[in-house]
Amino acid sequence: MLSTLNRILYPLVLKAMFLLDPERIHAITAQVIRRCGYAPGVRSLMAKLFATDDPILRNEVFGVSFPAPIGLAAGFDKNASSVNAWGQMGFGFAEIGTITGQAQPGNPAPRLFRLPADRALINRMGFNNPGADAAARSLAQPRPGPVRVPIGANIGKTKVVPVEDAVDDYRHSARTLGPLADFVVVNVSSPNTPGLRDLQAVDSLRPILATVLDVVDKPVLVKIAPDLSDEDVDAVADLAVELGVAGIVATNTTIRRDSLVTPRAEVEACGAGGLSGPPVADRSLEVLRRLYRRVGGRVALVSVGGIETVDQAWERICAGADLLQMYTGFIYGGPVRLRELHEGIAARLRAGGYSSIREAVGSAAQ
Repeated sequence: MLSTLNRILYPLVLKAMFLLDPERIHAITAQVIRRCGYAPGVRSLMAKLFATDDPILRNEVFGVSFPAPIGLAAGFDKNASSVNAWGQMGFGFAEIGTITGQAQPGNPAPRLFRLPADRALINRMGFNNPGADAAARSLAQPRPGPVRVPIGANIGKTKVVPVEDAVDDYRHSARTLGPLADFVVVNVSSPNTPGLRDLQAVDSLRPILATVLDVVDKPVLVKIAPDLSDEDVDAVADLAVELGVAGIVATNTTIRRDSLVTPRAEVEACGAGGLSGPPVADRSLEVLRRLYRRVGGRVALVSVGGIETVDQAWERICAGADLLQMYTGFIYGGPVRLRELHEGIAARLRAGGYSSIREAVGSAAQ
């Protein structure tokens, strides 16, 4: 019944939302979600409608218990203001941020664009956020409600901080947010901060990861770009094993623009930025498979990029993903779709004779 209503009504809701500027409707939606997360009656109703409580979906990854495998990717809750809502909306976990050491406004608007024909987004937000100290105050707030899920802190470099001082900038964010989060994700892969992706080079990445690992006692992950060469993917994977990094988030948005349905002129009018959604799905899956062959079982893998269907989610799990993330698919599909995905994964597990999701991870590669 709920799925049928969603198929009928959500396209109308989406059409109405798309009448407004992308960043404005994002701000409005984020405010509504935040308020719902702290309204007792509303959050209980949300949990009843959207959350999936199925033991077969529960998994322990890098020592953290996840009630369901699909989490909210970084980029939506940049201010850590809605952490109490994401579990009630059906997510098994959420990443806040990206948070930088210092508060910053991000890039000039317009900086967020829709490609409806591709069910995709282009953004060049530039890590607009209130800074680590303000985000820490938000993370420290109580989280009442029927569903409590792990929260990861995604940290990046402040734009005005020189690359040579990046280690100190990451250190401050990690030390400030680490004690309040369930895990920390080091983001060196956004295309919207000048010089940031250069930090994915092993020689630059090593001191950043080593420093973050040194100042927090929570699991540390690193988020990589889909635009890395296969050799660089291997190098980051090997470094993760060497340093004892808990996991790799693969992948961020892409700077590529090939294979789009949207007319070229319309895409070019959007300008620079990271492309997310279905256009990045194939490369995200390729990177996941490569990582699993290289470090599967030794480093947890979180797959993100273009996941919209049960088939895609199941394929990622069987290819080696311990956890999954959504952002663009959540925008285009809505929270009911998230519940459908979780229920679909549970059905696939039972049909395959698995007693838990852990047994299915990497099954296609074994």
